[in-house]
Amino acid sequence: MVFSRLFFLYLFLPLCIISYAAAGKIKHKNTVLVIFSLIFYAWGEPMYVFLMLLSAAVNYGCGLLIGRFKGRFLGSFSAFIAVFYDLLMLGIFKYSGFIAENINTFFHASLPVPDISLPIGISFYTFQTISYIIDCSWEKVQPQKSFKNFLLYLSLFPQLVAGPIVRYSTIEKEIENRRTSVSDLSNGLSRIILGLSKKVLIANQLSEIASNILDNIGSSSVIGAWYGAAVYGMQIYFDFSGYSDIAIGLGRVFGFHFDENFRHPFMCRDITEFWQRWHISLSTFFRDYLLYIPIFGKRRKYGGLFLVWLCTGIWHGASWNFIIWGLYYGLFVFAEMLIGKKRMKKIPIVIRHIYSKLVIILGFGIFYFEDLGKLGRFFKACFGFGGNGFISMSDKISVVNNVYLLIAAVVCCFPILEGIKKLGDKSFALKSAASAAGTLACAVLLILSSIMLVDATTNPFLYFRF
Repeated sequence: MVFSRLFFLYLFLPLCIISYAAAGKIKHKNTVLVIFSLIFYAWGEPMYVFLMLLSAAVNYGCGLLIGRFKGRFLGSFSAFIAVFYDLLMLGIFKYSGFIAENINTFFHASLPVPDISLPIGISFYTFQTISYIIDCSWEKVQPQKSFKNFLLYLSLFPQLVAGPIVRYSTIEKEIENRRTSVSDLSNGLSRIILGLSKKVLIANQLSEIASNILDNIGSSSVIGAWYGAAVYGMQIYFDFSGYSDIAIGLGRVFGFHFDENFRHPFMCRDITEFWQRWHISLSTFFRDYLLYIPIFGKRRKYGGLFLVWLCTGIWHGASWNFIIWGLYYGLFVFAEMLIGKKRMKKIPIVIRHIYSKLVIILGFGIFYFEDLGKLGRFFKACFGFGGNGFISMSDKISVVNNVYLLIAAVVCCFPILEGIKKLGDKSFALKSAASAAGTLACAVLLILSSIMLVDATTNPFLYFRF
C-alpha cells in the first residue's frame, strides 16, 4: 500500500485512526496498530509479510538471549546469529543476482542468476533489527519482553517500507506509555499533508522533466545534462523527504515521536554538512555502528570512512553505479577531513556553496544511471565531450514551460515554515494569523493533491525499491 493513494488517505487511514481511538488501553491500541500494519504491508507483499514476521521472531528471540546471558558467550553468540541472519536475508533477496552476474562476468562462470523480487522495505526494517540487536548487546536498551510490542516496533506502518530508520531507543518508552495530545494530532496531520504535497505536487511533476532529459542523455547538451541531474536531485529530495514527513506525521498522530530525516540538505556549504542533513537516519546508523569498528584488530579512521561509504553505496542498490556513488561521496568527505574544518571555513561561502552544489548534482547523475554505458555518456555530456553543444533549444523550452514549478521547487528547499513559526513566536496576533493561514494552506494543498491523485494509476515513492 502506498501513502499517496486515495484509498490509503480516505479509507485505510481513517479506519485505523477510528479503531485506534476506540481501543482504549494502550495494549489494545498497540494491537490495533500491529493489525493495521500487517494489513498495510501484506496489501502489496502478501507472501513477504511472513519473511518480516520471521525476522521479527529471530531478532526478538536473540534479544531475549542477549539480555539473559549478558557478558557471556551465549549472549554474544546470539547477537552474532541475529546480525548474521539479518544480513544473510538482505544478501539473498537484494544482492544474490548481482553477485552471481559479476562472478559470471569476471570469472567466466555460468552460475544461474537468481531472479528474486525485492521485498518492499527490507533494507529499512533489517537495519532497524540490526540496530536493536547491537544496542541490546551494548546495553543501551533493554530487550523487549513482549513479542507483540517488538513486532509493533518493527512493523509500524508509518515507517515500515521507506523509513526513516527508527531506532528502538527512540520509541522504547512510547511503545507502552504514550498519549496523543491535540498538538500532536494537529502537527501530525499538517505534516502528513505537507509530505503528500511534496510528493504529488512537486516530485511527481519534476520526474517528467528529469526522465525526459536523462533518458535521452546521448543527445543532451552540457546544460541539459546538468539541468536534468539537478531536477532529478530535487525530485528525490521532495519524494523521499515527503515520505519522511508523512511517516513522522503519522507517528505523531499515534503518539510516537520519530527523529527528523532531512534538514534542508541543499542549504549545505560542503559535502560533510550535506550528509548531516540528508537521510540522517541512514548516515547516523553507519556512523554509530560501522565507522569505528576494528579493522584487522584496530580502529582505523580512514579505513572506517571507506567502509562506511562503500556500504552506503551498496545499501542503496545492487548495481555498480551505487557503489561508485558511495565512494564518490566518500572521496569528497575524505578530502574535507584532510583540509580540516577550520580551513574549510576560511574558504569564501559563495565558493563553498558552488562547490557543494556541483558535487551534489553530479552525484545525482551517478545515482540515476544504473547502466554504466549511459553513465559514461552522462559524464561526457556534463563536460562537453558529448558533441551536442552547450545548450539546446529543448533545454530553453523545458525551463520556460516549467519555470513556475522550478521556482516553487527551489523556494521550497529553504526553511520557509521554520521562518514563519519563528515570526509567529514574536506575538500572539502573528501566531494566530500564521495558524489560520497554515490551516487554510493545508486544506488547499490536500484538495489539490487529492485532485492530482484521482486519475493516478500508480504512484510509488522512489525509496520503495531500496
